[in-house]
Amino acid sequence: MLLLAVQTGLRASEVTALKCSDIHLGAGPHVSCLGKGRKHRITPLTKQTVAVLRTWLTERAGHPDDPAFPTRTGRALSSDALQRRLAEHATTAALACPSMATKTISPHVLRHTAAMQLLHTGIDTSVIALWLGHEHVETTQIYLHADMALKEAALARTTPPDTPPGRYQPPDKLLAFLETL
Repeated sequence: MLLLAVQTGLRASEVTALKCSDIHLGAGPHVSCLGKGRKHRITPLTKQTVAVLRTWLTERAGHPDDPAFPTRTGRALSSDALQRRLAEHATTAALACPSMATKTISPHVLRHTAAMQLLHTGIDTSVIALWLGHEHVETTQIYLHADMALKEAALARTTPPDTPPGRYQPPDKLLAFLETL
């Protein structure tokens, strides 16, 4: 469930509302959801996510109209239940990566992560907006915080390719001229 959320950028309400029949793992694997504003969208799935979901759905053995991620009683998870599960896993992850203990991790952070992963792979912001189900590209800009790696990549593109690294060292002849002034 968390892998699906971070890979697709689905909203918490979209993840918890998924039915088994909304997950398509055959040719052109994707998840189909009804998003904000009752807009239908389809989001492709990676091979890793397909493998995990295939195992989950096989073990789950639910009917097509059953929740993809149910509670113990078989009902759809609430957004709060999703948040609690994420918090449990974040606490466990912090044992191996102590810096995570200081982070606030929510289902919405997983959405931001999906947006940033797409941006880092060079996907255009208009495509990211479609991926996330945003009506306007401007909404997507909120998610796409330019981090240091992106800034360095932008800087690298502006540096002339024939410029040798290091500081400029003027020739002795120029220094001698400047000293005569």
